[in-house]
Amino acid sequence: MNTRSAACACGAVSLTAEGEPLSVSMCHCLACQRRTGTTYSVHAYFPKERVSLHGTPKRYARAGDTGAMVDFHFCPDCGSTTHWEVEAMPGRIGIPVGIFADPGFPPPSVAIFVPHRHPWVVIPEGVPQNEGHSAAFKAAAEAAVAKRRGGAA
Repeated sequence: MNTRSAACACGAVSLTAEGEPLSVSMCHCLACQRRTGTTYSVHAYFPKERVSLHGTPKRYARAGDTGAMVDFHFCPDCGSTTHWEVEAMPGRIGIPVGIFADPGFPPPSVAIFVPHRHPWVVIPEGVPQNEGHSAAFKAAAEAAVAKRRGGAA
């Protein structure tokens, strides 16, 4: 099984991911633009049980556009986002592809929030493009929010 190592800019927080990512997303939403300080985020999702964390990141939680919570983790020293967990996707960890520092990392399998894409950003040929989240993600988010609020979806 392939082992991938990732680390923040200063090396105080690192992760190890076993195997291939479940998906690699290229997100153009405005929240990702603000979080990354650039025009889009490229991130990979791995099963939580295949990711090991080393170091002690800080946490920032916010509701996403669906109402589902996202817990972002970042290095308290250099500020690099190291990973996040999405309430609507339990058991998965999102990791920014850039912290792997691996030019051979698998390319995006989907581009989302494409209407917010800067016109000069090129999406790789053949990558499916969505206006927002998939229907499956929206349904999972709705169910997660309902569960948190004590109701049924």
